[in-house]
Amino acid sequence: MRRWVLTWIAPTSLALVIVSAGVAQQDPIKIGVIAPLSGPVAASGNYVRMGAEIARDWINARGGVHGRRVALLVEDNKSDPKEAAGAAEKLIARDQVPVLMGAWGSSMTLAAMPKLEEYGVPMVVETSSAASITKRGNPWVFRISPPSEMEALGLEKYLGALGIRQADFMAVNTDWGRGAVTAFGDMLRRHNAGIGAVEFMDQAATDMNAQLTKIRGAGGDTLFLTTSVEQITLVLKQAQELRVARRIITTGGSSSPSQLVKQAGAAAEDSYHIVFFMPWFPEAMPDPNLAKAFVDEWTRRGNPFEGLTEGFRGHDGIATIAEAIRIASRAEPQAIREALWKVSLMGLNGPIKFEKDGPAGRESGQSRPSIFLVQIKGGKAALPAFLRK
Repeated sequence: MRRWVLTWIAPTSLALVIVSAGVAQQDPIKIGVIAPLSGPVAASGNYVRMGAEIARDWINARGGVHGRRVALLVEDNKSDPKEAAGAAEKLIARDQVPVLMGAWGSSMTLAAMPKLEEYGVPMVVETSSAASITKRGNPWVFRISPPSEMEALGLEKYLGALGIRQADFMAVNTDWGRGAVTAFGDMLRRHNAGIGAVEFMDQAATDMNAQLTKIRGAGGDTLFLTTSVEQITLVLKQAQELRVARRIITTGGSSSPSQLVKQAGAAAEDSYHIVFFMPWFPEAMPDPNLAKAFVDEWTRRGNPFEGLTEGFRGHDGIATIAEAIRIASRAEPQAIREALWKVSLMGLNGPIKFEKDGPAGRESGQSRPSIFLVQIKGGKAALPAFLRK
């Protein structure tokens, strides 16, 4: 009797091992996402999350990556650098994610970056603009958004049409805002344009009358504005009330022109905005079919249309990570980092391919994104007259 029982225990144990191995093989691939889901820039962070979810669902609908589903583990950095560092550590140490996407704001991304080196986990940076992110020398960082210097070069070719003689600057007092003032100021100086007033504001500030009063007296013809869409709305309204007569150009790609039309109304009229995705003109994007499909899916889900200029970042970041895992054939941090250098992908913004940037031997990856300029005209986003043809 005992021999009969033992004869059956062995095959059953083997079957359990085989089943367990099969289940393990089908475990989802975890991707950590760090975004500001609360705090002053929560709207932008949630739009990035929505875009990431579309990418995840599209990937999984196509069978996942090597037959494994993609799962997003999202942590709120609360629009705070310290929280961003803590979120990175939680995702890596607690949740064992092999790769991250984040962290929207430059100061938040810079705060999370030491954790990447400490644990040896790569991160795709989907939004942050500070040059130091790739210049600092962190080989675990791969950025698909343009640094402010790249943005300034994108605008440079339109200087003749814009006719800027003297520019004033108003920026959020973060690594992003300070970096934008330096990058665009340097570009304008190369073309002999004057630099007037330079004013900064706290990320949570709501009254910018003091800064705008100084700018009004500076004598410039153009105001470069760098901050989140919520603060841009307030600046536009307060500038109108103070009769600050300036051409306004927002930088950073986070202005959400459709939201400005809704919230700032006539105060947004004639303002210019650097963006990296044009949902109003999907046919003008590098891959029109992909752009239209994304806009349609975003709309089908009931997501706010004004969030598309941020949401595309989440899609492109997750698509980049999934492609790296496909190339690597395994979801391991070192393998993913090596594979990111081999990625060649068409995203919503355009081609994604990384070049080395930073100190020799410790280079970060930097893609060269497409950069667009739109103008609010007649209460809607439009191509400036000098670009329409």
